[in-house]
Amino acid sequence: MRQFQMAYEGQESFRKSLKKIIMWRQNLPTSGVLFQILTSDEETKQVPEITKIIDEEIPDADYYGCTTNGNILGDELNMGSVVTCTVFEYPTTKYRVIQYEMTEDTEIVSTASLLQTVRDNQWVKAIELVVTIRGMSMTGFTEHLSLLPQNVQVFGGGAMSEAMDASHAKVFSKGKKISEKAVVFVLYGGDDLHITTTFITGWKPLGREMVVTSAEGSILYELDNKPAYDTYYRYLNIQNDEHFFNNTLEFPFFFQHNGINMLRAPVSSNPDGSITMTSDMDEGCVARMAYGDPGVILTEIRSEAEKLLEFQPEVVRIYSCAARRTFWGDEVNLEFGPFQSIASTSGFFTSGEFLRTGEFVNQHNVTMVIGALREGDTDPNATKTLSMSNKHFSGQVSMIRRMATFVQAATEELEEANRQLEIAAITDGLTRLYNRKEISHRITETIRRSVNGGLLEKAAYPISLIMIDIDDFKKVNDTYGHKEGDLVLVGLADVLKRILKKYVSAGSAGRWGGEEFMVLLPERDVKQASELAEKMRAEFYKLVFSRAPHQTISLGVTEVKGDEDVDRVCMRVDGALYEAKHSGKNCVVAK
Repeated sequence: MRQFQMAYEGQESFRKSLKKIIMWRQNLPTSGVLFQILTSDEETKQVPEITKIIDEEIPDADYYGCTTNGNILGDELNMGSVVTCTVFEYPTTKYRVIQYEMTEDTEIVSTASLLQTVRDNQWVKAIELVVTIRGMSMTGFTEHLSLLPQNVQVFGGGAMSEAMDASHAKVFSKGKKISEKAVVFVLYGGDDLHITTTFITGWKPLGREMVVTSAEGSILYELDNKPAYDTYYRYLNIQNDEHFFNNTLEFPFFFQHNGINMLRAPVSSNPDGSITMTSDMDEGCVARMAYGDPGVILTEIRSEAEKLLEFQPEVVRIYSCAARRTFWGDEVNLEFGPFQSIASTSGFFTSGEFLRTGEFVNQHNVTMVIGALREGDTDPNATKTLSMSNKHFSGQVSMIRRMATFVQAATEELEEANRQLEIAAITDGLTRLYNRKEISHRITETIRRSVNGGLLEKAAYPISLIMIDIDDFKKVNDTYGHKEGDLVLVGLADVLKRILKKYVSAGSAGRWGGEEFMVLLPERDVKQASELAEKMRAEFYKLVFSRAPHQTISLGVTEVKGDEDVDRVCMRVDGALYEAKHSGKNCVVAK
């Protein structure tokens, strides 16, 4: 496999470049020629010229391409038109270029046709794609692509234009028209063709977690029950105006989807405070804002590039989000340049990136997706090395990183403080068991769930309660003091924790008040609960305290009957405890 890279600088020089490729092919066996044409001109004025020359000079070649936000040509950014020519050398290598109409009405038909094509062509190992995505939710598209056989890799990007906020983008391929609503798939395969893919983010979560409380399709309505736009206004002072898209590109949402960490950038804000996203964010998912960290990005790039070096690719395709170009500015080649030292590298800056990870095809934002291709086996004597800048960032970038680190640390401390407050609100301060309010709530909810909100006449599974009282506890306080009394209370709490952890998977214990405790046992009948109560009684009696002698407890046990409410169950278990106290104490009574 050999890739030739060229910036388009006119018909004459382009023809000369193609003639050199023709001469090279004459001296070596080749199996196919595939051109990728990328242009940052949304009017695609040069594309007809380029394709006409290709058809005339190399008529057996295929080609495809799209408009972009900038082109990657080796280790340089190109803002014109670039052409890369990939010549396949192994006779077993196959490829096929397919273009479909792409709208919300046709995406199912298009992907269904692709699926059938792949089923009919078992040689397919990977699919590269370029697609127009502006104004569409791509969730359905990626879900249907996920139905492809899991051994088929998928990678690619969304067409764009040089203007970040432009709505026009186009794709095209040989024999098909240039279209603003289309997708081009390039199918690759063959016994001697090897392909690997990966992705790089480098963006770090910043600030507190927020829950998506209202969303529909690609419209994100609410975060934490507040208009989604408020997040950008409150934390970044970004206005809800025509500049919203550009101003939010570098601050996407960070969340987990299909088992991986992903970024999702807004497309636009709406008058009602909602935000249109490039793809769906499910209600209930937890998201945080993110920011780019140059050091983290370059560390990830080095790690992935070193892996690719072992793969020994001959061609590297890069699909990188336009937001990353904005983020790096004049130094954008720092993140794609290193790959040129590994293999011939090309690609473009996109409106969205696509990659299969495991079972799922996902749409990414603010991400660099990489596809690497090689024909034949690796060379054990290869000598290529990774060339990468060791630049250290200072000044403004350093300040931003320090501020982000400070904000993140402060946020984590605040979140931990809130977690501790939440725990304190439901926990007894001395014993660290649930307090009465929380154990009562858990009993109520357990009974409610077991009868399916009243739809069942009785609980679907047994539920039992154990009520416990420390015998003659007043004497401990009066004789040995309240400090010793506290040790006895904590001792009993520890026994309850140990017994529940050892024998019960879903039990709860709480301090009912004073020296009384309550234990909730879902999926345990009264006989099983009584056996556990006896273990609690025996274990507590074994405890040795600093001053007080062995102490004892009395325990009442009952099982929920029918769909009775919490008050009735608690009254009955309290009655069982009363009988235990008046039957000599230090015993278990079931009722």
